[in-house]
Amino acid sequence: MAHLVSERSKLRFGVFDVDLQTGELRKSGVLLHLPPQPFKVLALLVSRPAELVRREEIRDQIWGSETFVDFEHGLNFAIKKIRDTLDDDSDTPRYIETLPRRGYRFIAPVETASANGARPDVGTGQALPGGKQRVTLLQKRWMVAVTVSVLLGLVATLVGLNVGGLRDRLLAAIPLKSAMTPPRIDSVAVLPLENLSHDPEQEYFADGMTEELITNLGKISALRVISRTSVMRYKGTKRSLPDIARELNVNAIVEGTVQRSGNHVRITVNLLYAPTDRHLWAESYERDLHDVLDLQGEVARSIAGEIRIKLVPQEQIHLASTRPVDPEAYQDYLKGKYYASKWTEEGFKKALVSFRQAIDLDPTYARAYEGLAGAYSWAGAWGLQPSAEAYPLAKAAALKALELDDGLADAHAALGQTKFVFDWDWPGAEHELERATSLNPSSSNAHFYYGWFLTAMGRSDEAVAETRKALELDPLTPTTNLQLGWVLYYARRHDESIRQLKKTLELAPDLGYANMELGWNYAQKRMYSEAVTECQRAVTLTPEDQVMLGGCGNVYGLAGRGRDAFTLLGRLKKLSARGYLDPYNVASLYDGLGDNDRTMDWLERAYRERSASLCGIRVELWSDRLRTDPRFQDLLHRMNFPN
Repeated sequence: MAHLVSERSKLRFGVFDVDLQTGELRKSGVLLHLPPQPFKVLALLVSRPAELVRREEIRDQIWGSETFVDFEHGLNFAIKKIRDTLDDDSDTPRYIETLPRRGYRFIAPVETASANGARPDVGTGQALPGGKQRVTLLQKRWMVAVTVSVLLGLVATLVGLNVGGLRDRLLAAIPLKSAMTPPRIDSVAVLPLENLSHDPEQEYFADGMTEELITNLGKISALRVISRTSVMRYKGTKRSLPDIARELNVNAIVEGTVQRSGNHVRITVNLLYAPTDRHLWAESYERDLHDVLDLQGEVARSIAGEIRIKLVPQEQIHLASTRPVDPEAYQDYLKGKYYASKWTEEGFKKALVSFRQAIDLDPTYARAYEGLAGAYSWAGAWGLQPSAEAYPLAKAAALKALELDDGLADAHAALGQTKFVFDWDWPGAEHELERATSLNPSSSNAHFYYGWFLTAMGRSDEAVAETRKALELDPLTPTTNLQLGWVLYYARRHDESIRQLKKTLELAPDLGYANMELGWNYAQKRMYSEAVTECQRAVTLTPEDQVMLGGCGNVYGLAGRGRDAFTLLGRLKKLSARGYLDPYNVASLYDGLGDNDRTMDWLERAYRERSASLCGIRVELWSDRLRTDPRFQDLLHRMNFPN
């Protein structure tokens, strides 16, 4: 291949041009996207037109001697990808002919393309009518080169002597940045890595490797990296890269493939400048699963090097600090991340099991403790477990993770969340959340938690700014969009909150929480008819969600619809017979009904049970009427709120 690249680096067939040096395929001048592995197969075939290229030869030249047992799947995928890109048909091929059980043959005529894309003349010269000799392209280039050389020599002399101030004028006219300067990249989205095993049971592995790459890149402070939850919307998409980049507001895209066989893993990564779909860099990596953490750090460092981002010493340490990991423990860890990303009760339960299994296999694996801490934190926040059970377990797991590796941003975030919503250790919570955002500036979770904390502290402008950072990193996830609407509501910026929540419903029309929060905003604006309409839809969408029943019961009470509020109260009591009921939700409903005594009774119960919801009581809008009540002021005092 090296010999072919040096002599025939640009080849043409039909309307297609292949540049073997840059790894680019163009159709009528338009750059097409072809992943690295399929491109290598195409390059090999097109470099040897009309020849049978055997499968074994393709394997040895492209996959190497240490091949995967599912090499056949990889090659078949590559051929299919090439045919899809060329709009070729295996039954009636125009370009690639399959010779069953033998190999492939490129059947279209292939020519060497010139630098400017024109078809070159062949030979030293051809006779034209009248005895004239036609000058070949090579001769023309030679004459142009001589002419340019003479002119450059003359210009150099004039510039060197600064004749007429020529040198000064030229220096002033030269742009500071050359047209050849690589594009500036400060934001990137890692699209879901493609699972080349084609085994649905291995999807967790490909998704997990995608998230790990996002996490490692997120440690680079000069780079904004889009979160996993937003990029997963593009899994299997046919959208163009420039379109995806515009939606995510990034100027670079990382995409690739992952293939696993036993304890061996191969990742192929492709970096593109998104606005022009320009290919910048591609590389393949192979490792044993024991060394997969080293692989992930190396990929992140390579991408940083290609886009010319200088890593600060702390980032270099974090990306280089790796250790061997038990392969089975790593797989259980990835399964835990996969299940947790489902955001369902069943998913969290499975995630907890997987993280514990990873810890049992490798008790020194810090990331498994980090995952366990996050899963327990969310189980407590979503009411899947009583706060008094979930948060002590989350705190213990986070502390163990940080004992093993203090550089884990999500472990600091989970610890900060626990100090915030359960310990009511406000200074300690802020310290941990600031540490999390410092270690991984692209962690949307860390900014999400910090915005929540700032809201509870009454620092509304800071809270909105921090939550907007989370949204920049996670622009297409409904829950992050919902969070901004929630923070704007507590900042009493109701019109802005309403606009944001309507935008959230465009992303997720069935997200009942957005309807509920719209109801809250309309109730504060005394637009009770609109408030009730939104809450009716919210309760219809999620009829057994205790947060929804309490929040909408509050709206019904404020709107003077006490009977409807008591109906929801009855549903809440039925839920308590089947599982944990957060007292805070009942307090919310009674406040809407104007019953101060029962509201305070349920708030006291929430205090005794360390309800995670109670952390926001100081800024809760529905508690405005209670602020002069001595019992309410005593509650705030016992929770150690800063003055």
